[in-house]
Amino acid sequence: MDSAAPKRVAQEAEENTPFRVLARAGYAASGLVHILIGVIALVVAFGGDGETDQGGALMAIASAPLGFAVLWLIAVTLWALGLWQILEGILTRALSDDTQGFAKKWGARIGTWGQAVIFIALGLIAAAVALGARVDAEEAAEDASRGLLSIPGGPIVLGLVGLGIGITGIAFIAMGVRRSFRNKIEIPRHGIGRSIAGLGLVGFIAKGIALVVLGALLIVAAVRSDADTAGGLDGALRALLALAYGPLLVGVVGVGFVAYGVFCLFRARFARLDPE
Repeated sequence: MDSAAPKRVAQEAEENTPFRVLARAGYAASGLVHILIGVIALVVAFGGDGETDQGGALMAIASAPLGFAVLWLIAVTLWALGLWQILEGILTRALSDDTQGFAKKWGARIGTWGQAVIFIALGLIAAAVALGARVDAEEAAEDASRGLLSIPGGPIVLGLVGLGIGITGIAFIAMGVRRSFRNKIEIPRHGIGRSIAGLGLVGFIAKGIALVVLGALLIVAAVRSDADTAGGLDGALRALLALAYGPLLVGVVGVGFVAYGVFCLFRARFARLDPE
């Protein structure tokens, strides 16, 4: 079999205009979910109640008029974006022919494919909610952690998962501080470009903070062998809420998630869709 065949098929798929449109729409779908998570976080920060995670955001959409149709649209576009990320990983080129270039290529591929898993999983959750399922991401995370803790070596695996999520959060914070997210989007040089950059700065840092807290909760759960300590995004924000000035912290993160969501809406229009 021709070793170049997978890349040729991936290239042809990426050149398909309807597929490109769906992939861009996936960023908009992700943005909508993040905006809703941010809004719910703000409600919780001011003393209200709600599930501050993807499941809570999707359930909010389901309760809206035509929510069923919107959820399926979100699912389809996120699946398209996830597939796009898989193809982009296949087409990723080495920066050079040496060992360092090879390592960077595979590092970029793994990161891209990791994003693909996230988008596809979120699309599956949206489809499940559209079909009438009630998704409790917090309970699911605790059940998964409890299952891991019950098997030999499970606490180590759970700790490594938490470490990986924490590192991802640090990477998001770094992307915000260093503004390296600009490599992923063609930000206009004038007019609205400055606003998009500001949204990216705030949004990436806020999402990074939430992921760091989530990773820390999983590590603590692994060390204590206590699945109740583990949780999802909602648990991470609840942990922040319990700290001194917790409502303020959760409010700031909520604003950040809204900013990140709006950034994703712009990314749908200006995203760079060519492999690096």
